Amino acid sequence: MSATTIVSPVQAVGPEARRVPWVPIALFGALLVAGYWPVLKRLAEVWSEDEDMSHGFIVAPVALYIAWLKRDEWLSLPTRWSWIGLVIMILGTMQLIVATLGAEYFLARTALLLTLSGIFVFIGGWPLFKQFLFPLAILAFMIPIPAIIYNQLTFPLQMFASQVAERALDVLGVPVYREGNILELPSQRLSVVEACSGIRSLLSLSFLSMAYGFFSERRTWLRWVLFFMTVPIAVATNAGRVTATGLVSEFNPELAKGIFHTMEGLVSWAVAMVLLGGFHFVVTRFLGDKPHASV
Repeated sequence: MSATTIVSPVQAVGPEARRVPWVPIALFGALLVAGYWPVLKRLAEVWSEDEDMSHGFIVAPVALYIAWLKRDEWLSLPTRWSWIGLVIMILGTMQLIVATLGAEYFLARTALLLTLSGIFVFIGGWPLFKQFLFPLAILAFMIPIPAIIYNQLTFPLQMFASQVAERALDVLGVPVYREGNILELPSQRLSVVEACSGIRSLLSLSFLSMAYGFFSERRTWLRWVLFFMTVPIAVATNAGRVTATGLVSEFNPELAKGIFHTMEGLVSWAVAMVLLGGFHFVVTRFLGDKPHASV
């Protein structure tokens, strides 16, 4: 099925084509929200209840802002209606129906992205979809990963953090005995639970690294490097957090609980962001130039 041009190239680059088509945007946006309202409502509940997904509230605003910054590029494209986009929207709707009947949240939420992709292809063809590909990738971070994958990730991270903390505390002179993800200290027993596995910081850092790379770096390969560097940085800082918790608990066991434990998490997250920025700085200095902002 081929795309059908309905606007001439002259119109596509003229002043009228530079205007943002607010009416179609509002229409498709309203239909999308109406059709996926139960999915969006449940997503908002997950963001507010699950600390691992608390960053979900800012994902859509960041994606919209990036799309707005690129408006000159997608507004300059000729308007091309493609029926392939309609097929994609139908597939997205069918996926939503199947997921709703089967109570499969991940499929229902990814159906939203599939339908949104179909809208872009339908109204502008593949060139328009390409312009919105990065914002769509950003939106993927607002969707919690499936439980089966989450469980496969958390346990190895829990064990790694426990092992690193055991060795670090031993080097620092703190007597410690580890049994699985349990650290036996003279003052108390520390359990490295799922929330301390590092998956929380990994998810939020991955999202922020993509946004950071877009705003601070033009080179695509370096953006990917920054994105993948979030994995060792998040794992290392989380292991450092568990070690610090065990260390300070020897001075005062209350420092491993409540608000102090939460503050340790925020500090480790901030350290991870500093490490990511520092890595970017070192790489650009090694390359002999400065970071290239994309906007």
